[in-house]
Amino acid sequence: MRFEYNRWERVQIRIFSRLAALLFKLKEFTYWCKNVNYPKEPCIFALWHAHQCGLYSLEGRNKTNVMISRSKDGEIIARAAEIMGLKTVRGSITRGGASATLELVERIKQGDNGAITVDGPKGPNRKVKKGIIEIARITGVPIVPITWYSPSKGYLKLKTWDEFRFPLFCRKMIMYYGEPIYVKPDADSNEIEKIRKLLEERMLEQYEMVKKNFKQLIKS
Repeated sequence: MRFEYNRWERVQIRIFSRLAALLFKLKEFTYWCKNVNYPKEPCIFALWHAHQCGLYSLEGRNKTNVMISRSKDGEIIARAAEIMGLKTVRGSITRGGASATLELVERIKQGDNGAITVDGPKGPNRKVKKGIIEIARITGVPIVPITWYSPSKGYLKLKTWDEFRFPLFCRKMIMYYGEPIYVKPDADSNEIEKIRKLLEERMLEQYEMVKKNFKQLIKS
């Protein structure tokens, strides 16, 4: 689905989306990302907004649907993602989310994976929102927290609200898939809040674990 932009915006979107896709295609030949514990069954990947670039290193990209905002920046990201083999759903859980959520739910029920930046689209940084829990409850598939990590010299950290990470060339990285978290179909608001807190804790702890054990994980 495409949205209305003026002529200059359309030119910008075409140029920057193709440049972004080209850059990441080049990176595939210059940096190495090891996927650890990739799940065999359909799931919903939970990641931080800062780690979106890691999706380009995801296994099974052609079966993963990423929810991306309807902004102009989102349009650039979406087009680049599609060139790289990912599927996209336009919208966010909090903004214009009803149609986007329904579309994502339908694709997951058909056997695809979902991917959601759980602290997006505007933060607070590393604070999980409950939307992903609701989608897991409706679809019956588990949430899998993912951690995309490289030592500090492996990426450029931007001065944005999420401290966005952009990978550098000729680096080694890890994409780590955590233990699945299931949500019962009859989960009430109290249970959903408990799972939200659990997911947030798991993601923070998992990041520190991968950071601490990076050398062992990259060699295993």
